[in-house]
Amino acid sequence: MSKPLYKKIIEDLLDAIESGQLPINAQLPTEKELSQTYNVSRITSKRALTELESQGLIYRIQGKGSYVQKQTAKNKKVSRILFLIPFANDLSLGNFNEGLAPVTSQRHYEVIMSSAEFLINKQATDIIEDFDGMIYYAHNTEDFLDTLFELSIQQFPVIILDKKIHDLPYPTVQSDNFSGGAMATNYLAAQGHQRIAYIFGESTLPQSVRQRYLGYIHATKEQHLSFHTALTDRNAFLNADVMTYLKENDITGVVCENDLVAISLMNQAKRANIDIPTQLSVIGFDNIQAASLIDPALTTIAQDFKGMGKLAGTMLIEWIEKQVIPTDQQIPVKQIIRHSTKEN
Repeated sequence: MSKPLYKKIIEDLLDAIESGQLPINAQLPTEKELSQTYNVSRITSKRALTELESQGLIYRIQGKGSYVQKQTAKNKKVSRILFLIPFANDLSLGNFNEGLAPVTSQRHYEVIMSSAEFLINKQATDIIEDFDGMIYYAHNTEDFLDTLFELSIQQFPVIILDKKIHDLPYPTVQSDNFSGGAMATNYLAAQGHQRIAYIFGESTLPQSVRQRYLGYIHATKEQHLSFHTALTDRNAFLNADVMTYLKENDITGVVCENDLVAISLMNQAKRANIDIPTQLSVIGFDNIQAASLIDPALTTIAQDFKGMGKLAGTMLIEWIEKQVIPTDQQIPVKQIIRHSTKEN
């Protein structure tokens, strides 16, 4: 099994230091130079220099470079957490790091953030060797099950965000999606809407979306509403027929599976000359940045991404340091009322 490239850089630099090729106070190659020499990304070369610095073997001067430290410390393992999200530029994800970073910084853990594709060419042994624990945002509960299962066998600490993977013994931190779906529906019902639809984004329904939908169904029954969207209503998905679906069923209020679906639906409604919120009230889910910028601004159910990041980091570090497996935790959601909804 080949070793990580950043470790190859570290070993070569250590050899140069120990042999005297790089004497005390000598300047090391820059991140760019290392990237070119080893044909790696700047992130990889930076990681190598950061680890040498954390071990007390080099020091860095802002704007100038890295230099060999006079008094070297003994090699020590850097405490490091891997944080994986589905896609690097996923606009539907909130800023978990806002809550995670203060916790990890205070406890002296380095966080390496990457997309879930990081696991494609990694074995469980690679993860265990390079990291003390992992926070994993599950896009699909079936993804990377083999690697995650092997990590669980090795009792490697992993906290799952957003979804419960029932086949694995890992604790989950997730939003109360069921309550969020019910909250949105109850709000529209309180505004006088009797025919409220639920609009899906894709034909595949992630666990979180299913929970929101079930909360919607629960509220329609509690409110004795005259209509509800069924999973068999294929036109209740965001497609070319969704406006026809709303018109044919006299829908006046809509709960969408997330903000991106809500914003796309609002744009379709505008093109169909349907006024929002006079003719159609729309509620999203997630409170992404674009929700407050669209016109009219989107009423939405906000997830506490900061709180989820903070709690996941705290749980993981406690697990790493005390070897006590935490339990599942659910974070409350809240409604943010803007201008895409009004009384019917």
